[in-house]
Amino acid sequence: MNVILIAVIVLGSIGLVAALILFLAAKKFAVHEDERIGKVAEVLPQANCGGCGFPGCSGFAGACVKAADKGSLEGLLCPVGGQPVMEKVADILGMRAEASAPKVAVVRCGGTCESRPRIAEFDGAQSCRVQQMLGSGETACAYGCLGCGDCVAACQFDAIHMNPETGLPEVDEEKCTACGACSKACPRGVIEIRLKGLKNRRVVVLCNNKDKGAQTRKACSVGCIACQKCVKVCKFEAITVDANLAYIDAEKCKLCRKCEDECPQNAIHAFNFPPRKPKAEAPASAPATAPAGLPVGNPAAAKPATPAAAKPEANEAAVENPAAKPATPAAAKPEANEAAVPVGSPTCIPNVEPAKEQEA
Repeated sequence: MNVILIAVIVLGSIGLVAALILFLAAKKFAVHEDERIGKVAEVLPQANCGGCGFPGCSGFAGACVKAADKGSLEGLLCPVGGQPVMEKVADILGMRAEASAPKVAVVRCGGTCESRPRIAEFDGAQSCRVQQMLGSGETACAYGCLGCGDCVAACQFDAIHMNPETGLPEVDEEKCTACGACSKACPRGVIEIRLKGLKNRRVVVLCNNKDKGAQTRKACSVGCIACQKCVKVCKFEAITVDANLAYIDAEKCKLCRKCEDECPQNAIHAFNFPPRKPKAEAPASAPATAPAGLPVGNPAAAKPATPAAAKPEANEAAVENPAAKPATPAAAKPEANEAAVPVGSPTCIPNVEPAKEQEA
């Protein structure tokens, strides 16, 4: 009995001393968490998408609190919640939320099945990342969309789907939160997070090919060939060409759409613009008025000068020799007519009846 009692006392003493040590260590090395972090995390959507650039919503809440201590929330944005959520965060932290322009994911590839034909068939795992590691894919373009749908699988908001007719992903702007998950999942960087633009209108170069023009043209009929025509026509310096590829700066672009009309490859596309009005055709010019007695539109008949000059000669001959037979003027008619009608032109003989009246 004494042995059991001694064991209990010894174990109890060890547990008491260990608990005391742990208590003192917890107090000594305690990490204090600002209570504002929890309040900020409560108003966040808890999507944990990483679109804000931090590891989850809790990491973003901590970043907001630290930024508030420095005096500004500039550069911080929850892409899922948008401006309304940032206003709530600012109210909790006693700050002012700065307005931020909305963004959307844009697929910068216009190489459909027709414009970018397949040259091979990949018989393996249907993954863009796998195809990128093993080769250039099923087409000759080493920069375009691979079409396996890794971006679709990465989207948590069902905002992107594959179009079976074109073989390209399409973004639903109403559902897209610009979290950037699809952009990170694309091994070729085809998807870009861009500004939505004024009234959700934007002009984008739908090409990611950095090869030279001749090689790009062989791989895709709508690829950018770096001809720089768009650069020359843009008056706002919004377009630059780097590594054989044109790029439009969304902040500088004024949405004039002149570059779209100038592009010979139709690589530049405008989104969410109203349909253009058809151009008015120029009115047809009125036909020239022809002289009396001549058909309209007959250029050869508009030269009756030579036959008209032959009429006085025939009349003079009739006056000098009244007894002469009237056959002489009649014989002169074919000569005047032959001189008046050039070779190969439509025959249009002027009226010579007045000469006959004078002879009579």
